[in-house]
Amino acid sequence: MSDESKPGDARFFTRTGPHGLGEIAALLGCETDTPQRLIHGVAPLAAAGPQDVSFLDNRRYAAQLAATRAGAVILHPDFADKAPQGCAVLVVPEPYVGWAKVLALFHPSPAVVPGIHPSAMIDPAAIIDPTAAIEAGAVIGARAEIGAGTSIGPLACIGDGVVIGRDCRIHAQTTISHARLGDRVTIYPGARIGQDGFGFAISRTGFTPVPQLGRVLIGDGAEIGANTTIDRGSAQDTVIGPGAHIDNLVQIGHNVKVGANAVIVAQAGISGSTEIGPGVMIAAQAGLTGHLHIGAGARVGAQAGVMQDVPAGEEVLGSPAQKSKAFFREVLTLRKLAQGGRKG
Repeated sequence: MSDESKPGDARFFTRTGPHGLGEIAALLGCETDTPQRLIHGVAPLAAAGPQDVSFLDNRRYAAQLAATRAGAVILHPDFADKAPQGCAVLVVPEPYVGWAKVLALFHPSPAVVPGIHPSAMIDPAAIIDPTAAIEAGAVIGARAEIGAGTSIGPLACIGDGVVIGRDCRIHAQTTISHARLGDRVTIYPGARIGQDGFGFAISRTGFTPVPQLGRVLIGDGAEIGANTTIDRGSAQDTVIGPGAHIDNLVQIGHNVKVGANAVIVAQAGISGSTEIGPGVMIAAQAGLTGHLHIGAGARVGAQAGVMQDVPAGEEVLGSPAQKSKAFFREVLTLRKLAQGGRKG
């Protein structure tokens, strides 16, 4: 396979290397018998050549390990003796984590180049660290603060008073208002942070808007996906905890609290004032009604409709959502009924 068809097209991604196996092993915290051997790139098992490093994490692809031409492979101890002859083995307890580290070694994120593009519009009252980068067409409002090493992408709009910490990556065409961001936060293109929550009082004469007076607080290391929307709080704050990862096209309502290291997958919707505990995983297209509590480490399945609290560590599926065992029992019962009702 040609280099152009392997991951990390040089037109789009920074490349480093070659790197010695000794350096790679040290990065992974393991050992190698051939520390001087040079590795030039990364590739999947089926595409890798003698100068590439690859990995195996899913047993489903074990057959590809036997046939790979990779020069080195990152493996779990269970597969350490399954690599082809001549392939260097890097044994680690979590191969996918190791693969992520090696990818970052060969293809590091581009360095931030400090400076303000001439077309950017910066209010005189904004505070921009000299090491920050403000790209073309970005707008920075009054009293906004941009921390050291942070980059603000093209056409991004940072509202008055917004505070963004160190080493953040705010990508193109995002809008951020009424918010405070910690350090190392990533906001992907088109995300909308801090707009009015969906709040109004209903009477016989119609709707009366309720002023949304809260903020959005985003913790260190959080990631917010492309075209995701996070409403600011009404009388409280909307809070995204440190290390939380929110996928593309997610809706977070006002006053929602998302715990540390929670994961919310694409097209999920979280209604106002719901609290999501640390380490919770919410799968794609799940919908949660308002004022719920989702306990630490709970799992919400894809397309689940959650209408009541979920205890810590519990897994729920279906709509309305219920415990996974009950859900599968009902599915099996309905299947048996349907099959039993067929005419021969």
